[in-house]
Amino acid sequence: MRFGVLGPLTVWTTRGAVVAVPGVKVRTLLAALLLHDGQPVPADRLIDYLWGDAPPANAAGALSAKVSQLRRVLADAEPGARELVRSPPPGYRILVDRDDVDAGRFQRLASEARAAPDRRSRVALFSAALALWRGPAFADFHDASFTAAAVAGLEEQRLLVSEEHLDDRLALGDHAEVVGDLGDLLARQPLRERARGLHMLALYRAGRQSEALSSYDELRVRLRDELGLDPGPELAALHRRILAHDPTLAGPPVPASTVSRAAGMAAPARTNLPTPLTELIGRETETAELVGELERNRLVTLTGIGGVGKTRLALELARRSAFPAGASLVELAGIERSDAPDLVDALAGLVLAVLDVRDAAEAGTASTPVDRLTRVLGDRRLLLVLDNCEHLVEPVAELTAALLRAAPGLHVLATSREPLGLAGEVVWAVPPLPVPDPTGGTDVTTLERSSAVRLFVTRSAAADRRFVLTAENAGAVATLCRRLDGIPLALELAATQVRGLGVPGLVAGLGDRFRLLGARHRGVPPRQRTLLAMLDWSWQLLTEAERVVWRRLAAYADGGGIDAVRAVCAPDGVPAASVADLLARLVDRSVVVVAPRDGTPHFRLLESVAAFGVDQMRAAGELDQIRARAHRYHAELAEQAHHHLHGPGQRRWLRRLDAESANLRGALDAAVRQRDGDLALRLANALSWYWFLRGRFTEARRRLRAALDCPSDGAAAPRARAVAWHLGFALLSGDVADWPARHRAAIEGYADVDDPQDRLRAQWFLAYAEVDLGDVAATGELLDRVVAEARLLGDEWVVAAALGLRAKLAHTRGDGPAVARDGAESAALFQRLGDRWGLMQATEWLGAQAGLAGDYERADRLYQDGLRVAEDLGLWFEMSGQLCWLGWVALQRGDYPKARELCARGLRLATEQGSPLGIVFAELCLAAAARREGSLDTAEAHLRNLLDAAARQQDGPGQPFYLTGVLAELGYVAELRGDPAAALGWHLRAPMSRRNSVPTRTRGEVL
Repeated sequence: MRFGVLGPLTVWTTRGAVVAVPGVKVRTLLAALLLHDGQPVPADRLIDYLWGDAPPANAAGALSAKVSQLRRVLADAEPGARELVRSPPPGYRILVDRDDVDAGRFQRLASEARAAPDRRSRVALFSAALALWRGPAFADFHDASFTAAAVAGLEEQRLLVSEEHLDDRLALGDHAEVVGDLGDLLARQPLRERARGLHMLALYRAGRQSEALSSYDELRVRLRDELGLDPGPELAALHRRILAHDPTLAGPPVPASTVSRAAGMAAPARTNLPTPLTELIGRETETAELVGELERNRLVTLTGIGGVGKTRLALELARRSAFPAGASLVELAGIERSDAPDLVDALAGLVLAVLDVRDAAEAGTASTPVDRLTRVLGDRRLLLVLDNCEHLVEPVAELTAALLRAAPGLHVLATSREPLGLAGEVVWAVPPLPVPDPTGGTDVTTLERSSAVRLFVTRSAAADRRFVLTAENAGAVATLCRRLDGIPLALELAATQVRGLGVPGLVAGLGDRFRLLGARHRGVPPRQRTLLAMLDWSWQLLTEAERVVWRRLAAYADGGGIDAVRAVCAPDGVPAASVADLLARLVDRSVVVVAPRDGTPHFRLLESVAAFGVDQMRAAGELDQIRARAHRYHAELAEQAHHHLHGPGQRRWLRRLDAESANLRGALDAAVRQRDGDLALRLANALSWYWFLRGRFTEARRRLRAALDCPSDGAAAPRARAVAWHLGFALLSGDVADWPARHRAAIEGYADVDDPQDRLRAQWFLAYAEVDLGDVAATGELLDRVVAEARLLGDEWVVAAALGLRAKLAHTRGDGPAVARDGAESAALFQRLGDRWGLMQATEWLGAQAGLAGDYERADRLYQDGLRVAEDLGLWFEMSGQLCWLGWVALQRGDYPKARELCARGLRLATEQGSPLGIVFAELCLAAAARREGSLDTAEAHLRNLLDAAARQQDGPGQPFYLTGVLAELGYVAELRGDPAAALGWHLRAPMSRRNSVPTRTRGEVL
């Protein structure tokens, strides 16, 4: 729940809904409590605030009644919120974090701004701080004596931040708009000398010297008439410097609109936006207007021809956005067009992957990726950038409509050659850059006003440091920019050739090719008429070896590293070692884009450049051959990664596969589309463990199913493995109906497979997926067999993994020696193998056992180590579990506030990642902490949630492990409420639950 005092007193739920607080006295009580920043306020002081000199006869009782009303209002708005108002002797307090009140957020942002390393960051943070103000502080209590000091302090802070904000904007060159803003400030506070000095300087830099001097005279007269004073020495010195045209007063030559729109920026949130390598040139007006459009409208689509700069402009807008949850880029260029009915779900899965969300469903439900995504987005204030939608307009429109309906805080910025066609969509056609007027002459100063010329000159100077715009080359530059239609991509490609050909040579070659391609390609879309001409012209300037690398690189959906390029793109007869030199020359010519991924260069083609390369591969008769080579390369890469993901290279290979995800998806999609079952199974099986570690259960399930549906001529082993792992992912996704029979059927697929190691790994994975479904005896017997057979085969990884699960089962039985034995051996094996994920799994139950034995220091140390591993590997679901275990340790130590804080963080992560078991653990811990603190309503709310979850998971021979602990906790809550009959009922139900699920101790009972 959030509170606002920077304006009228306002209360919002965590989802952003405004809470009505009726009654002047109740609102005054809330204002008084917020005024004291969560500190206790004596009752007699509150009585004075509410009734002044005329208190009621029973003032303490009347105050208690108002407190009850306030608690009821908060509780009606949000479960558990009544607990925010506490009554420690001798008064009352409200439990709020600093960021829960807008005044606290304002002060934090201001402090961060003052500590920021550069002025642009300061402007962004100051802007975000000032945006929190909705009017005067405590606006509906402005005349109350008890708010006077706080109001004066907050208003003074606001003025100081405003002055610092304006000072930074002025230093960045935003003279024009700063003048107006300072004028408004001085109209309210005419005697503030710092603001007056900034006003004078802004006017002077805007070329308005006489007005700057008049501003000084206005202050001088006011000070003399009202206070009998003169302006201070600093202001007087500035006045003299303005009179003398002091050259040091000149400001930086930064376009005003660029900086003024920094007000739309905010402190950076979690984002995947790439860092631009070059400045965006010529889009000042569009950027300024579009920032406002994005703030006012929830769907903005940038349309225009290919190469016009839609993506570059969209990324600039995203970086300037002020959405609290940040901005995330979803690149769609690597997704091939398809009529498959599940394409919308596939797109939703891609967005989930971009948001780094564990893709699992709640137990007992059949949730689609779209459903998962809408739940994840919730009320987040997030900007989603959907880039290159034109080949997927219909599924993108369907997904976007669903997300905008379900997520009120979501804003979408799309780039496409055509609109999405949705209600409320703001369509913005991105025009080419303005080119020089043919009748405007060739004066250098005039030409520099053209954005197209500025872009070309800047990029040419980067390619050739000797290049400058002069009177001698101005005419040729103007002609070149006009002939290229001001298309940014074309201009940048042309600039790469200045060093070799010079501008006159560029113009001469360009003319012939435009006429040739214009005649040959009539009737095609405008993008092809313009960019194909430019691309073909660039193509003619390359050597044959460079052309081969260019066209073959287009076989990748998303480019690749140097090894990938060498494997697929090397020209026939050219040593693979020479590919790096060829790539470097293509990068120099801006044909290939290079950007670091996981610390290594990644080479890719821009959208239109890649399309041209595909056409050239087709013309060379090698399209199918090179694409097949690329798909085989990624199958080999996935298989190589699968091995390393079980050992010390886990972190590096997780990131490697993250970087190659678009290419891997493209290869698997192509195999399915071509009905190549052997390749599809090869890829899907190799990627299964990666999908597991990243928590992408639904994607794994969908892709394994698609591979299984393809005909294959190979061995039975790949199909058997895919069937077993498909079932495991289905169970982890919540599809648990008739799971024992499905388990037996999956394992029967190995009957004709002579690969005991693969069968054991499949059995272990199924045990992992089934261990929390309630049939402890069957799972335990399976694990015993797996351990014994794996020892005979010498498969240490399976032994370690199965022992880790066996330790978990031993913990549920309360068998401490077995936990210590199996957990220690599992940890030792994983340590030797270098598998950090496995080590974290093993030590989880060692830590639990240490906590039960009272060795809280060891338990805390093990879980802190696990948390660091999960963070380093990017395993967000595992982070949730480790946080909850740390909360459990704090709970055992009696540190209930710390337990609540840790488990609340764990709950947020588990909810975001869609982990049913993670949510269960977090809510159990939160319920136990709340019960022990006396917050019985909060405890019961968590426990009721878990009862509902258990009721949905009744499809199998057992019941959820945690049910016993939930029932016992409900019994304790009933006891504390003074209801012995209800308590007895809950406690009697708990043994019945235990008998159904077999184990004698669960996490819930431990709590």
